[in-house]
Formats: sequence, structure tokens, C-alpha cells
Amino acid sequence: MLEHIVDLGQIIIADIVLSGDNALIIGMAAAGLAPELRKKAILFGMVVAAVMRIIFAVVATKLLGIPGLLLLGALLLYWVCWRLYTEIKDHTDEQALHELEVAENPEEGYTGKPKRTLGQALLAITVADISMSLDNVLAVAAIADGDTNKLVFGLALAIVLMAVAATMIMKLLTRYPWISWLGLFVLIYVATEMLYRGIFDDTNGILAYLRASGFGV
Repeated sequence: MLEHIVDLGQIIIADIVLSGDNALIIGMAAAGLAPELRKKAILFGMVVAAVMRIIFAVVATKLLGIPGLLLLGALLLYWVCWRLYTEIKDHTDEQALHELEVAENPEEGYTGKPKRTLGQALLAITVADISMSLDNVLAVAAIADGDTNKLVFGLALAIVLMAVAATMIMKLLTRYPWISWLGLFVLIYVATEMLYRGIFDDTNGILAYLRASGFGV
């Protein structure tokens, strides 16, 4: 029971701290549009991010069960940790908050002829969503460790946070930076545990695979 609660807590923290870069890209892309197009761009960004998370979750769940790929997943999660560290250092949450507030307020920011077309903004958002959704799904899948209920909870929470509370989350992270540092610590812990299992796990670890392949490890 305690382990279940701890895992859910880790998923919630991961969803919160990994939402900053997604919010920044969506806000920046939408802010360059005419006010009447911004809501369409923001909604599109949220929908694409949700779809990408579902697709990546299905793929990640299957792949992480293959011997050797758990180790690769751990290395990718360390890369996510590094990205999160650079975002904390560069105050990405503050930038994301500013861009979202500008994009959501039709009287602020650029109100003249659009700097880019809606199609260009949607393309930029889609490309960014693919990368950032992978980060989120990888972290949640690692914490869920094959538990479908936890995985679904993590994805649903990430989608809800993005859809209805993106600005509120950015305000929270900007006001309380320690939440981001706590999230980074959680992800480093999860990545390290995943790395250990990727090497030594009796089922999916690389050593078990080598032994089964006759390498005598």
C-alpha cells in the first residue's frame, strides 16, 4: 500500500515538473498568432500532446519488456533529467508562464498581422509535442513499472494538467522552485533504479539476456 502511494506521488511530481517545456512551446507558438487564432493553437497543442502520450505509452510499455531496452530506457531517462536540470537553471517555468499569459490574453502581446500562419504554428507545436510527450511518458512508464493502472493515471493526469491547469502549474513552479528540484531528484532516483534493473533484473536485465544467449556471464 505504501509503495503504491509513493509511486503515485512520484507520478504526480513528474507530471507537474515535466509540463513546463510543453507549456513554453505551445505558448510561444500561439503568442505569435492573431488573438482570434491563439485559442485554436493552444487547443490543438493540448490535443496533439494527449494523442502523442497515448501512442508513446503503448509503445513504451511493450518495448521496456524487451531485454536490453530497459537499460536504454534508463539512459534516455537520464537525458530527461539533464534537460529538466537545464530548464530549472534557465528559469523555463517563468518563461512558460509569461508566454501562456500573453497567448491567453487577446489584449497583450502581438496583435497586428500574424507573424506566422496557423499552419506554421501548429507544425511547430506538433514537433515539440512529440519530443516532450516522450519525456513525460518515459518517466511515468518507468515509475509505473508495468502497472497499467498507474500508467493510465499518470497519462490522464498529465493531459488534464495541460488542458485545464497549465498556467496555474507554471505559477506554482515559479513561486516554489523547490518543487522542480524535488521532481529532478525523483527522476534521478527512478532512472538509477531503472538502470540497475536494466543490468541485473532476472527477466529483462542485460546480464540475464547474455546468460540466456550463452555468453556465460
